[in-house]
Amino acid sequence: MIGLVLGAKTPRDEYPRPMLRRRDWVNLNGEWEFGAGDERVFDRTITVPFCPQSELSGVGQTDLGDVVWYRRTFDAPPAERLLLHLGAVDYRATVWVNGEEVAAHEGGHTPFTADITRVARDGGNEIVVRAEDPLADRTIPRGKQYWSTKPESIFYTATTGIWQTVWLEPLPERSIAGLRVDPDPGAG
Repeated sequence: MIGLVLGAKTPRDEYPRPMLRRRDWVNLNGEWEFGAGDERVFDRTITVPFCPQSELSGVGQTDLGDVVWYRRTFDAPPAERLLLHLGAVDYRATVWVNGEEVAAHEGGHTPFTADITRVARDGGNEIVVRAEDPLADRTIPRGKQYWSTKPESIFYTATTGIWQTVWLEPLPERSIAGLRVDPDPGAG
């Protein structure tokens, strides 16, 4: 239903990194298994890339606690190298593929990537993401997000977990990893 509301089968189906667009990629947005709490329990579903506090996620709940969990399966595309990209996970994230930890990241507003070539299988694969965002931790940069379950005054509702596109990128053994352009207006 969320996809229909957004006018697309997969939410946020555009390529997420236009400066380094690849022809082949696999969008992992859409329905994931979801749970909240310290234990790895998946008792409902969520629409990624919307945070669980958002109605668009299908959860729309602000009192989740400090830890949320995500899980989904995927078929690995053929590739010499396979990268898993997470556009943003608020705030501390740990990622496992097929039971192997492939990434740990801190920072709710920055993308990160894991090379999952070694752990990906030809058949079905499983991704699990644990996101921790303790509301009481005042050292975490929040901008205008509030430190409580209900915002007040000028503050916004907190954002926890995956809130940007998640995708797979099949690559050859050698590929361009980044692009930097330094203009020199004086050179004409």
